[in-house]
Amino acid sequence: MLVVLGEDHKRLRNLALALVTSTKLKPSYLGDIEKIALHIVGSWHGKSKDKGRVNVIAFCEEARKFAFSVIVKQVLGLSPEEPVTAMILEDFLAFMKGLISFPLYIPGTPYAKAVQARERISSTVKGIIEERRNAGSSNKGDFLDVLLSSNELSDEEKVSFVLDSLLGGYETTSLLISMVVYFLGQSVQDLELVKREHEGIRSKKEKDEFLSSEDYKKMEYTQHVINEALRCGNIVKFVHRKALKDVRYKEYLIPSGWKVLPVFSAVHLNPLLHGNAQQFQPCRWEGASQGTSKKFTPFGGGPRLCPGSELAKVEAAFFLHHLVLNYR
Repeated sequence: MLVVLGEDHKRLRNLALALVTSTKLKPSYLGDIEKIALHIVGSWHGKSKDKGRVNVIAFCEEARKFAFSVIVKQVLGLSPEEPVTAMILEDFLAFMKGLISFPLYIPGTPYAKAVQARERISSTVKGIIEERRNAGSSNKGDFLDVLLSSNELSDEEKVSFVLDSLLGGYETTSLLISMVVYFLGQSVQDLELVKREHEGIRSKKEKDEFLSSEDYKKMEYTQHVINEALRCGNIVKFVHRKALKDVRYKEYLIPSGWKVLPVFSAVHLNPLLHGNAQQFQPCRWEGASQGTSKKFTPFGGGPRLCPGSELAKVEAAFFLHHLVLNYR
């Protein structure tokens, strides 16, 4: 979906929006996210100390596990405990390592390993699709049901689209969560404000009661923190574009066929647009628009605006809820 143009892009984007819509409308969607967050966060409690040394947890890896588990559940209906989930994750990590590498197919290189991993993932996804078809109506309500009901794509395109969805819901979401924790770890005041907000939400709920969409709406300062982490962290630093015709911008002429790289971080860290641009200040978002604008484009914009932007924010907020209530 990143590279196709015109009607092909429109067709795939509509399918991606169908994924988001079907996910958001599912009553179990928020529950799925929270169960997975609790599973990941809870798994750290039992980590033993080795000969008096504190056990170290690589947070980025934990955030990746969380984001991957969520997207696999939403797209393929698989839970983290199922063996096939771990198998897909192992292949997906190999795929990610070779995704941006020198395209030289020699056994043992990251590129060759990535190509092989993609073939294995494709085979696994095809098997899941066949199983679902043979079972008739699944009523799982996941994205695979939406995809299988579509006659617009071939089976190969459906498999490819599943891979796109896994990629889109995994890497950037896990980086967002990691960035939020990174910046909060350096700001005692903001961490305390976030903690107070989540303690207030939890105090109004029964023991072990799951969060609701109304609770999410109350996470106002958390949203400010997420937006500021997106602005300062610049997870997607630039995008690839190409001028389809001569474009005049101010005193510049961009000739047709030239490559254009809009650099988001140049805008997000511009002191003329954001006061104290180099500093992490979530309070700057109080009373400000929370969506995409010319000054804030972490999810792109226009017809290529990331369709899963809101899902990423929900995942980050729910994960943060259980992190700040359970750990210093």
